[in-house]
Amino acid sequence: QVQLVESGGGLVQAGESLRLSCAASGRTSDIIAFGWYRQAPGKQRDFVARILRSGNTVYADAVKGRFTISRDSAKDTAYLQMNSLKPEDAATYYCNAAGPRGQYWGQGTQVTVSS
Repeated sequence: QVQLVESGGGLVQAGESLRLSCAASGRTSDIIAFGWYRQAPGKQRDFVARILRSGNTVYADAVKGRFTISRDSAKDTAYLQMNSLKPEDAATYYCNAAGPRGQYWGQGTQVTVSS
């Protein structure tokens, strides 16, 4: 089992930045990839970014050039640096970890962006 705890959400104005963190514990050696997803009220959960153990990254078109995903393997932590935030980025952000035994989710952290 892998447990994930997100932090770093909050209220910012449009154009500002936030950095989300996702701390993993448990069988962290199983984690092949970390991902970030987001879900706005009344909408489906959407993919935001993913980073593989190799360091390769993938981003949703909506965040390319503004968001950066990274991981610190020594700390078993993934990050999502979000710059130039827009009101449409407001959502609950969820951390995801994928491994051979399945996928794991954190409880989510709220990001609010005022215009």
